[in-house]
Amino acid sequence: QVQLVESGGGLVQPGGSLRLSCAASGSISSFPVMGWYRQAPGNQRESVALIWSGGGTNYADSVKGRFTIARDNAKNTVYLRMSSLKPEDTAVYYCYSQTVSGIAGWGQGTQVTVSS
Repeated sequence: QVQLVESGGGLVQPGGSLRLSCAASGSISSFPVMGWYRQAPGNQRESVALIWSGGGTNYADSVKGRFTIARDNAKNTVYLRMSSLKPEDTAVYYCYSQTVSGIAGWGQGTQVTVSS
């Protein structure tokens, strides 16, 4: 089973930027979809962004124009570039892999806190 490890979270001021990384222990080429969810305290986990193996992407309305997802199959890594961050972006961000059967694995999560 391919393990996923997120990094890059932290504390940032409103309007700032962060880049999250999701490093896989094996090849991600076989996963049609890679993506990011987030979960804020007291809220359900919500989809933030996903990317298909062909490069197509999809974003939650709340992050469109501010977040960019990318995948580097050669490095077995998925990225989430976040800019113009808002306090409501504060959450634990989780990377996941998905096959045709559904979600195959999750990372342990990385905390993003947007606060002045």
